[in-house]
Amino acid sequence: MTAAIAILHRDARVVVVDKPAGMIVHRGWADDEEPLLQAVRDLVATYVYPIHRLDRGASGVVLFALDREAASALGKAFMDGEDVDKRYLAITRGHPPEHVILDHPIPRAPGEERVPATTEFWRRETFGRYALVEAAPRTGRLHQIRRHLKHLSCPLIGDVRYGKGEHNRIFRDQHGLHRLALHAHRLTFPHPDGGTISVDAPLADDLVHAIASAKAAVAPVPD
Repeated sequence: MTAAIAILHRDARVVVVDKPAGMIVHRGWADDEEPLLQAVRDLVATYVYPIHRLDRGASGVVLFALDREAASALGKAFMDGEDVDKRYLAITRGHPPEHVILDHPIPRAPGEERVPATTEFWRRETFGRYALVEAAPRTGRLHQIRRHLKHLSCPLIGDVRYGKGEHNRIFRDQHGLHRLALHAHRLTFPHPDGGTISVDAPLADDLVHAIASAKAAVAPVPD
């Protein structure tokens, strides 16, 4: 059964939704029975054009255009990074610096040449060995945030490719988190008709619960 999809913003040219964890955005990126694109198309009863991707295991803000011209304009803006700001929240094993801009080349794909990649990070909160981190990728490389967190020695919880199995198991078994601890919580982009739109998605319930559970696990016992 497909999880409910919330519409965060809709007008004549674009629709922004809150993607549940576990859904792929576009069928071309996997072979799911119902990708997010099809679900949103059914929800708004018109054809939609995906503008960017979000990992299957992640949740949060995803933008679709409602016409070909809007899709072209938004695609160019995302490609150029012009007036586009993407913000993510992540749970990490380890505490990154309070603020860091990481310039670290990563491969476009496994086995390919490394290309420039930049992510800005802010440490928002710590609880025991873990941290809540905000990330703003300034380039659009595959798995960029996940790879950069690994480079900082602060791997993303729930990441089976770049993370640590021991800590993924702790969050699964003790804190009830069964997916990637990554949430796209804000997207700012230039509207095709002019001006700027900024849309927020509240932190997903399973991540809220996992953070509360992890905090409770390290809270001092009252006398």
